[in-house]
Amino acid sequence: MGGKNKQRTKGNLRPSNSGRAAELLAKEQGTVPGFIGFGTFHSDLGYVPAIQGAEEIDSLVDSDFRMVLRKLSKKDVTTKLKASFAMQEFGTMCTERDTEVVKGVLPYWPRIFCKISLDHDRRVREATQQAFEKLILKVKKHLAPYLKSLMGYWLMAQCDTYTPAASAAKDAFEAAFPPSKQPEAIAFCKDEITSVLQDHLIKETPDTLSDPQTVPEEERDAKFYRVVTCSLLALKKLLCLLSDNELDSLEEKFKSLLSQNKFWKYGKHSIPQIRSAYFELVSALCQRIPHLMKDEASKVSPSVLLSIDDSDPIVCPALWEAVLYTLTTVEDCWLHVNAKKSVFPKLSAVVREGGRGLATVIYPYLLPFISKLPQSITDPKLDFFKNFLTSLVAGLSTERTKTSFSECSAVISAFFECLRFIMQQNLGEEEIEEMLINDQLIPFIDAVLKDPKLQDGQLFNHLAETLSSWEARADLEKDYKTARNLEKVLLNFWERLSEICVEKINEPEADVKSVLGVSHLLQVLQKPKSSLKLNKKKVGKVRFADEMPEKNKENEKCVSSEGENSEGSELMAEPAVSPSCSDLISPLRKKPLEDLVCKLAEMSINYINEQKSEQHLRFLSTLLSSFSSSQVFKVLISDEKQGTVKDKPLEIAKLVQKNPAVQFLYQKITGWLTKDQRKDAGFLVDILYSALCCCDSNVERKAILDDLTEVELKWNSVLQIIEKACSSSDNHALVTLWLKGDILGEKLVTLAEHLCNKDLESTVSSEPYFSERWTLLSLVLSQHVKNDYLIGEVYVERIIVKLHETLSKAKKLSEAENNDSSMSFICDVAYNYFSSAKGCLLMPSSEDLLLTLFQLCAESKEKTHLPDFIISKLKNTWLSGVNLLVHRTGDTYKQSTFLRLSALWLKNRVQSSTLDVTSLQVLLSAVDDLLNALLESKDANLLGVYIGSVMPDNSEWEKMRQSLPVQWLHRPLLEGRLSLNYEGFKTDFKEQDTKKLPSHLCTSALLSKMVLVALKKETVLENNELEKIIAELLYSLQWYEELDNPPVFLTGFCEMLQKMNITYDNLCGLGNTSGLLQLLFDRSRKNGTLWSLIIAKLILSRSISSDEVKQHYRRKEGFFPLTEGNMHTIQSLCPFLSKEDKKEFIAQCIPALLSWAKEDVCRINGGFGHLAIFNSCLQTKSIDDGELLHGLLKILITWKKDHEDIFLFSCNLSEVSPEILAVNIEIIRFLSLFLKYCSSPLAEHEWDFIMCSMLAWLETTNENQALYSVPLVQLFACVSCDLACELSAFFDSTTLGTNGSLPVNLISEWKEFFSPGIHSLLLPLLVTATGENRDTSETSFQNAMLKPMCETLTYIPKDQLLSQKLPARLIAGQKTNLPEYLQTLLNTLAPLLLYRARPVQIAVYHMLYKLMPEFPQYDQDNLKSYGDEEEEPALSPPAALMSLLSTQEDLLENVLGCVPVGQIVTVKPLSEDFCYVLGYLLTWKLILTFFKAASSQLRALYSMYLRKTKSLNKLLYHLFRLMPENPAFAETAVELSNKDPRTFFTEELQLCIRDTSALPYHIPHLACSVYHMTLKDLPAMVRLWWNSSEKRVFNIVDRFTSKYVSSVLSFQEISSVQTSTQLFNGMTVKARATTREVMATYSIEDIVIELIIQLPSNYPLGSITVESGKRVGVAVQQWRNWMLQLSTYLTHQNGSIMEGLALWKNNVDKRFEGVEDCMICFSVIHGFNYSLPKKACRTCKKKFHSACLYKWFTSSNKSTCPLCRETFF
Repeated sequence: MGGKNKQRTKGNLRPSNSGRAAELLAKEQGTVPGFIGFGTFHSDLGYVPAIQGAEEIDSLVDSDFRMVLRKLSKKDVTTKLKASFAMQEFGTMCTERDTEVVKGVLPYWPRIFCKISLDHDRRVREATQQAFEKLILKVKKHLAPYLKSLMGYWLMAQCDTYTPAASAAKDAFEAAFPPSKQPEAIAFCKDEITSVLQDHLIKETPDTLSDPQTVPEEERDAKFYRVVTCSLLALKKLLCLLSDNELDSLEEKFKSLLSQNKFWKYGKHSIPQIRSAYFELVSALCQRIPHLMKDEASKVSPSVLLSIDDSDPIVCPALWEAVLYTLTTVEDCWLHVNAKKSVFPKLSAVVREGGRGLATVIYPYLLPFISKLPQSITDPKLDFFKNFLTSLVAGLSTERTKTSFSECSAVISAFFECLRFIMQQNLGEEEIEEMLINDQLIPFIDAVLKDPKLQDGQLFNHLAETLSSWEARADLEKDYKTARNLEKVLLNFWERLSEICVEKINEPEADVKSVLGVSHLLQVLQKPKSSLKLNKKKVGKVRFADEMPEKNKENEKCVSSEGENSEGSELMAEPAVSPSCSDLISPLRKKPLEDLVCKLAEMSINYINEQKSEQHLRFLSTLLSSFSSSQVFKVLISDEKQGTVKDKPLEIAKLVQKNPAVQFLYQKITGWLTKDQRKDAGFLVDILYSALCCCDSNVERKAILDDLTEVELKWNSVLQIIEKACSSSDNHALVTLWLKGDILGEKLVTLAEHLCNKDLESTVSSEPYFSERWTLLSLVLSQHVKNDYLIGEVYVERIIVKLHETLSKAKKLSEAENNDSSMSFICDVAYNYFSSAKGCLLMPSSEDLLLTLFQLCAESKEKTHLPDFIISKLKNTWLSGVNLLVHRTGDTYKQSTFLRLSALWLKNRVQSSTLDVTSLQVLLSAVDDLLNALLESKDANLLGVYIGSVMPDNSEWEKMRQSLPVQWLHRPLLEGRLSLNYEGFKTDFKEQDTKKLPSHLCTSALLSKMVLVALKKETVLENNELEKIIAELLYSLQWYEELDNPPVFLTGFCEMLQKMNITYDNLCGLGNTSGLLQLLFDRSRKNGTLWSLIIAKLILSRSISSDEVKQHYRRKEGFFPLTEGNMHTIQSLCPFLSKEDKKEFIAQCIPALLSWAKEDVCRINGGFGHLAIFNSCLQTKSIDDGELLHGLLKILITWKKDHEDIFLFSCNLSEVSPEILAVNIEIIRFLSLFLKYCSSPLAEHEWDFIMCSMLAWLETTNENQALYSVPLVQLFACVSCDLACELSAFFDSTTLGTNGSLPVNLISEWKEFFSPGIHSLLLPLLVTATGENRDTSETSFQNAMLKPMCETLTYIPKDQLLSQKLPARLIAGQKTNLPEYLQTLLNTLAPLLLYRARPVQIAVYHMLYKLMPEFPQYDQDNLKSYGDEEEEPALSPPAALMSLLSTQEDLLENVLGCVPVGQIVTVKPLSEDFCYVLGYLLTWKLILTFFKAASSQLRALYSMYLRKTKSLNKLLYHLFRLMPENPAFAETAVELSNKDPRTFFTEELQLCIRDTSALPYHIPHLACSVYHMTLKDLPAMVRLWWNSSEKRVFNIVDRFTSKYVSSVLSFQEISSVQTSTQLFNGMTVKARATTREVMATYSIEDIVIELIIQLPSNYPLGSITVESGKRVGVAVQQWRNWMLQLSTYLTHQNGSIMEGLALWKNNVDKRFEGVEDCMICFSVIHGFNYSLPKKACRTCKKKFHSACLYKWFTSSNKSTCPLCRETFF
């Protein structure tokens, strides 16, 4: 058939030779898988049809199945890894395909199954069994023909060591056969099964099971061991499932198996799983085929019994089961092993070592084991049993046993079981009895007493049970002799036990562990715990009964090998004894136990008396708690009776005589309790309870305790007595009468009083037992028994009252006193009381206590002086009380005094105007906690009722609104939003000093907070309470918003509301507020003022829309006749009304204005009111009807004619009524608005009316400065100045082109008369106004008129400013070249740059800005006095400005000094710092303006001065803290798109006074403007500063300047060259903007010099480069000199390029004129102060600049000529 790679002929379906050989074999052997293929059948069980006609059938198998079967038949390793997936696929196909298709697979399945079910990969084995189950479920009974070939492997699979695979096989088996049919199925295939299993056990090896060539050795061995284990377990399973009849037919096969030595060797196999399976099989063989095992005794016995020391945890259980079955089945087993030499030593070794960690497995088998030993083996019995028990006990001493409770218990249990068995078997044999008691049991107990670890193993319980069984047997035994023997044993036991107990106790320094052990032992013997039976496992429990004859034991049924109880056997039964009841203690135990107790007690009391041994005292306590009988107490009392009951009542004395326990109590216990004041003296109280147990009745006990309470007992003892009563119901029953009695109650009340008072006296309270006394109080208040207090209720009430009184006094103490005080203890007591009072209703006193606790938490720390930890405790305490309140049933609010009183207290608290922000915050926080607690109430209305009771009524609200300070009116009046014609308020804010919040704010905040909490749970509020509360909150917030300069505490109040989420939006979002707007409108129409402003504010903030408001003002005539409320409502709505609506209102006003008589002009429903509404409409620019405005102006002119006395021209306002003032204000307002918005021309008489009236009103303003504190006068001053300002602005903007429509002489009249008139009034007014009050800010009402006045002054022309006659103000010693009038003007105005009001600073700046160019000329005139004589001449700019600058520098150092350069500082607009910074920057703008106006020479002197004072350096550092990182100018996106970005450097700064919208950008823009000016006018000085600055600053400045300033400056510089009109004789200058270059061409006679000046990208910081162009007729050296000079000039002179070029040309001209260079700087003209060389050396006659020489001398430290080195004179 040829080579491997040959292609098979198409259609050739025949397999190759090996396949045909297999087919032939199959024909001979049938379908049973035997040895098919080559070698043994496992080497290659391919998918080969093993039946005749294979090819035909092969073609009948479904193609998919055929593919899967082929996959499963592969034998190479890589494919095998996929076998589990193939199996899963096979299983899925079995489920999904038709039964007929699946049946086609059956002939091939057995071979594949037999092969793969033994696969090495456990996942493959599991998958195989799962697939088999699916196959079975599909084909069901059609599997029958193939069962025999499958069953052996199937049984093995059920015993697989991989549990999931075994489970899957069992599931498949159960799917095929119900439990009842399983034995039949097994019986059907028994021969085949046995053959397969025997083959595996006897014939197979690792190499025959797996192919040695492909499978590694490790894997081969593992598979072999698994197959052997499975085969052994499968055999066991077969034995268990087959019936006896079926087994008989297999006897021969088993005989042949057992005859094989290989089988018996498995007992010694190195693999524990095989050994375990082997022993399980041995047990099953003993059980099912005992006669065969007896025949093989010589092999069974050594195999099993000699393995008895196998300590592998897997093997042990099976081994011991096999041992027991062997002993039972093979009677002559001991003939085949040497028990004494081989078995027992091994057993002894295991037992001595505590079972080697397997005590719980091995020890339960020990009793059955020794019960099976024949007497011949155990002789001599005494030695055997002695050694056996000694080994057992020795096992306990191993460390492993001691540390494991279960191991320890198993050893102890086995010891007692064996002991009882041996005793039962050998009763009457004295030697053995004594050995058991004296040599085993007693030493064992002794050892355990010394080692507390062993006492956990329930030894004492086992001992008690053993004794009980012996006692019961002795009582019930009919045979007298046996009974006597048992009694003798017991007597001996008690004697020996007594000895060891006495030995332990009879030592002065008794060992603590031993003493504890003895007391524990005695307790158990007195009351054995019945828990022993519950704690023990079911297994291994042995009971003995004498009725069971010895012979029965051998016939007991062995446990089945599959059995549940495989760890031991029920050997005997005994009558149940219940020793837990002390009354049922056998007389055989009672007497010796009592004698022992009395002996120990007596011994202990002696040690206590003689040596004060605490150990013995504790022992006595535990002893008495178990054995409290008169007999024991008799032993304890001493003979001396005198003095114990002296001075006692007769009743007590009788009790003492009658009862030894009471006698002992008085004689000893009271003394110990009073002496021993330790915390752990609870055992003494136990003795007290033991004594009380011996009293006859509770009355006696009460008498004794009352007596003790009054006299002997200290508080900690009382506490311990009560604690013990609470911890045990038995104890409580003993002392109930005493607890409820008067004596304890009164004593506790006294204690409470003492503790509280002691603390208030603030004496030291740190005794160790101080806290115990509080604990005692807490205990009696909080502990309940059956829903009743421990002590009498009346005393609980009195204690609480006392605590309440103490709390109430706490506020009067200081914080230090409260820190040490009882507050903390009271909180703990009250907390425990409230927490525990589950079913008890609160007493009135406890509700009072709750209220006080709440009040303390709701007050701020400043008031209560309580430390934080106490406040936290108080809070927890009152919350626990409220919790108790809300969970009780019924109408909580009516029942609870706490809720009623707390609501009342809250209401009064917020209305009292005594809260600051912190106090209010604490109060709101406490209320929040309270309401959240109330939310948990089942009473749904509780919260609503509670809020209702805190809510003020309408009159209370009105009263609170009235009490709000009325400064809020200032802003609305100034802004013209409201008009008033009465003087209803004063301007001083008295509340500002107290920092207390007005009651209205507190109340609205509290109720809003309450409503917020309530709305979370959708509580329904009655009577529109929600809307009223929101309205009042809005009123509070509007009041705050209207204040000029709200004090810090009010700002804090608003911030607090924000933090607590108390906002309009939150309140409206949670509840239904549909009626709110109607409510606000009604109040606005009725009261006006703030209510009107609230509506405007809501519309403005878009909280409500204009449409919603519209329906409330539909009927315009409803607002007339005018009232204050109606007028204010219309004024507030004006900005939001449509033009049509406004026209309707105006239509109502105009007729009214025409027809009023003089007395009606001033009324609200007359001229004043209607004019006010007209002004409000006009203010919103909505009246474009020129005729209407002119008409109104005519009405005013007729008013002037008819009622001139109404117009306040040049008069004293102190006698004028507010109504007339108000009308004037409205008239002036109208004229200002008229000028602003009227576009049609005015007649000459109208102009005269307006201008003359304006000047007359200004004179009135000027004359009434003293009355500015009156608001309406201040308002009058404001509007007067406003009018003057409007006129100034009007004429300032009027040009020749626009004045065509004006009367002929109007402008000249303005300039010659009105304008000087205004300024001659206002400039002195400014000086006096600013002189009077220095510290009021721009926003304060006092300074309101500064704004319009200052704005008017900004329009003052320079000539009028120079002609002003101000009072002379000259300063002594001030250096100045200015004339007196100019110096006065400067000295008067300059200091106002420091004034803390922006309008003043800006107005002064504008005025001085106009003067600055005038000043340098006076220094120029005196320039010659600053000659070359000085080394470095410097000249100060105006001294007034420089002294101002120095003051400002100090102020700014405080504001900005600590900020690193480059970190941007945001200055809050209108703050104090804002004014300082603004003044400083404006001063610098003035200095730079002054600098720019000066000549080059002056500039050099000024800059030298600035360099010396370092002022400029300070400025630059400050600028880099003030300029923004991105100086972009605020603009719209549209503008951006098509232009270069606009920045603060490209845009001019407009210093407006009125417009405050750009205030946040004011300082940054101004800083940028100053930096721009500095770079432009002082470039050299900035460059010098930049180069000398540290690296970080250097980089910041460079980056910023390059990015934002250089391009602007370069462009301006180039533009100025291009547009320059300066002409040079012999030099032409051109500029190129794109390349930032300037070209200068200098020509004189034949010489031509061309220079190119290049500006750097970071101009002016970087150095300007000078490059050469053409050069004709100049020597190279000279040329270089000149280039260097130009470079020097441009770098070091503070001016423009043109000025630098002019200087350079001048220098070159001088050179050509013959003036020699200075030989230090190689220049004719000095680069800095522009002087010529004048200082000549007497020796060499060379001339030098003074400044150069000075520098030469100072830097070289010599005074020699630089050239000839001679001394320079």
